[in-house]
Amino acid sequence: MAKPKTHDEALRLRLLHRAAATVFDRGTAALSLRQLAADAKTSTTAVYSLFGNKAGLLSGLYQEAVRLFVERLAAIRPTDDPAADVIRIGLAYREYAVANPHLYAILFSDRGAQCPSDADRPREVVETYRPLIEAVSRGQRAGQFTSDSTPEVIALSVWGTAHGLVSLVLSGNEPSELAVADCYERALQALVTGWREPAESDASNPEATDAT
Repeated sequence: MAKPKTHDEALRLRLLHRAAATVFDRGTAALSLRQLAADAKTSTTAVYSLFGNKAGLLSGLYQEAVRLFVERLAAIRPTDDPAADVIRIGLAYREYAVANPHLYAILFSDRGAQCPSDADRPREVVETYRPLIEAVSRGQRAGQFTSDSTPEVIALSVWGTAHGLVSLVLSGNEPSELAVADCYERALQALVTGWREPAESDASNPEATDAT
């Protein structure tokens, strides 16, 4: 009878998420394989068996953060309204960050500075940006977005807005009298409106029509 596998995927994920919490709270320098093993109620042998060393653990940590982020954004299926899809992707971005603040920090904050360099980052990281660019491209073909800018530029402005608002919350810098959650979707909608074709924006604005 085969012995049960103790160093399994469940243990690997448990170690990764505990490591992510440590990096988020205190940075990569505070990450100790011995302490991580103790926190996860396993042995250092198990940690070395699964990751090899600290560098391997950090690499695995980054890859897991990317995998979950790609999976969440890819779940937003295209519809016949690309502009609405852009907003839905922005909402999914925030949902991932709020649900996984430790992993989000590994992806986008300086707490992940000692994770893999750009040359070593998994190819999948490109996929985090692709759904947004594709939605904008579809919107341009449908006449929803201006053709004066590339899809990459428009997508970057949406990405930057989402990242900035989310980062205010996760960094604890959200203004006490304001709630990002209350304005987040409206901010995305305003941005999408600003990138629409001028004729489409004017048609929905009676004042602009009267002025002509």
